[in-house]
Amino acid sequence: MDSAAVEIDGSVMEGGGQILRVSAALSCITGSAIKIIKIRAGRSTPGLRPQHLTGLQLLSDLCSGSLQGASIGSTDISLTPGKVRSGNHTADTQTAGSVCLLLQAALPCALYADAASQLLLKGGTNAEMAPQIDYTVKVFKPVVEKFGVHFDCDIRMRGYYPKGGGEVVVTAQPLKELQPVSMTDRGNITKIHGRAFVAGVLPFKLAKDMSAAAVRTIRKEIKELYINIQAVQEKEKAYGNGNGIISSLIGPGEAAAAVRMMMIVMMSLTLLPPPQLIIFMALAKGTSRIRTGAVTLHTQTAIHIAEQLTQAKFTITKSEDELSSGVTYIIECQGSGVVNPNL
Repeated sequence: MDSAAVEIDGSVMEGGGQILRVSAALSCITGSAIKIIKIRAGRSTPGLRPQHLTGLQLLSDLCSGSLQGASIGSTDISLTPGKVRSGNHTADTQTAGSVCLLLQAALPCALYADAASQLLLKGGTNAEMAPQIDYTVKVFKPVVEKFGVHFDCDIRMRGYYPKGGGEVVVTAQPLKELQPVSMTDRGNITKIHGRAFVAGVLPFKLAKDMSAAAVRTIRKEIKELYINIQAVQEKEKAYGNGNGIISSLIGPGEAAAAVRMMMIVMMSLTLLPPPQLIIFMALAKGTSRIRTGAVTLHTQTAIHIAEQLTQAKFTITKSEDELSSGVTYIIECQGSGVVNPNL
């Protein structure tokens, strides 16, 4: 391993897989070799799990890198990146590991290639403890487009715990540099859209019951609002058994909020959970500002790694929110302005 490699402590703060994703992605983009130690020390089963190993292998493939020490259970790995390359890349967790988390790590890297990249991601599309693929398409995608990002997401097959089996194809376009964003105005909610779904052996009645319960719950809090929670039975394009409910809040503000059903009634929630945006803020040229609710340890960890591997500087300011009784925070970032050397 190169003696000049930046050492990343995988046990700091939340001590989870996000440290891997953010640090490996930034390594690929900035060209800085890294060594990550004490991987996932904060988890009940430390070290690399299949989805983490798959993600690292995908990133190494994307940047023509040299990956050392990476195997199931590994607690130390080294990554020496090369040139980010376009073309077709495949990652298969062979489990229900989240394809959305694979995308979170790989997408920023693909933006710094010399041409379009196609990512075939296999695993779980609607997994617990990870973003849902619907959330990625309906919320994450339009928000990161504000940074200048352009990508398409084709859900070919949905996959559920424990077998996975989902397939998503993402086509990402390269860019010269990311633009800063300002998302501090939440705006008023005008519509609520969503889908209550069942797949496999689960009965369609369950989807209809979930939809009806969701509408009743929302109506208790908001009397006059357009609500459409569609009941869906997934058949041909679903592998395994699963059910869930996804809802999006639509408004005229600078960003649309999306939260799981149980969180919708807690209207103090704001724009987009910021951990997913930290890497884009850190790479953008200029100052980005977003409003959020409580700044979680997950977010703080992403900021810590971004500041360690880029020249970005973050500040967090408490802000009274006139639209709710809760306190919100403004996360501001002086971005490092990383330019794509391949364009």
